[in-house]
Amino acid sequence: MLTDYHVHLRPDADDSPAERYFTASNAERYRETATERGIEELGVAEHIHRFTQALAVWQHPWWRRWARDDVDDYCAFVREETDLRLGIEADYVSGREDRLASFLDAREWDYVVGSVHFVEDAAVDLEGPEWEHVWGRGDRPEKVWERYFATLAAAARSGLFDIMAHPDLVKVWGRARPLPDRDPRYYYEPAVEAMLDAGVAMEVSTAGLRKPAGELYPAPALLAMAVDAGVPIALSSDAHVPEQLGYRYDDALAALADAGVAELCVFEARQRHTEPIG
Repeated sequence: MLTDYHVHLRPDADDSPAERYFTASNAERYRETATERGIEELGVAEHIHRFTQALAVWQHPWWRRWARDDVDDYCAFVREETDLRLGIEADYVSGREDRLASFLDAREWDYVVGSVHFVEDAAVDLEGPEWEHVWGRGDRPEKVWERYFATLAAAARSGLFDIMAHPDLVKVWGRARPLPDRDPRYYYEPAVEAMLDAGVAMEVSTAGLRKPAGELYPAPALLAMAVDAGVPIALSSDAHVPEQLGYRYDDALAALADAGVAELCVFEARQRHTEPIG
């Protein structure tokens, strides 16, 4: 079985209203592409910041900019008009765990994808001078990486999520940002331990191949550490258009084989089991 759970039904663009993209015909475009590419298990996980109810969790300017839609309308659409698994991509916000738990617990998801797009109020992967960035504080790369992976570990331990998305997102800028001099496994270890202790899956995502990073999330060393520790693995593309579904899965499957991964996580009603890769 092949899966793609970290999927968005619309692009990250200002002109992408729910009424245009949350339609049965658009969902069918995704289903048809998935079938063509051998992806049997398909789910959608819209960004939490697109929903007005999320403002009860956090009032970051990025969330306020995008919060336009009703999350319950989204859930009803996926359940009633598609055959897709229902998920959401929810940012971890330190100090707001109780509020985020209330938001998530009020709906019947098949899975929740956890992301670290912010370290405190500083963005990891946003562009533009209007946003505070993790790289804009003048910190050495060692400090940036340490803070990012400590936040990833806290997110995993929170118990809020089923899958930790693009686990080394801090590398998204590739050569445009310096790397730490220290062995990256030093930074990876706390996050891997947290995922193992919390029973959270790690996502292998091909999205990094479309970004300046130019490689899969996670890096080979991080994937090897996770597999050696026994962390379960989920596979996704982080698609925002149908054409990105299963993007360069041949690279992902080769990396999984090299790491000794033979099974992928499958989710329903927030219950996880594994299926052989095929």
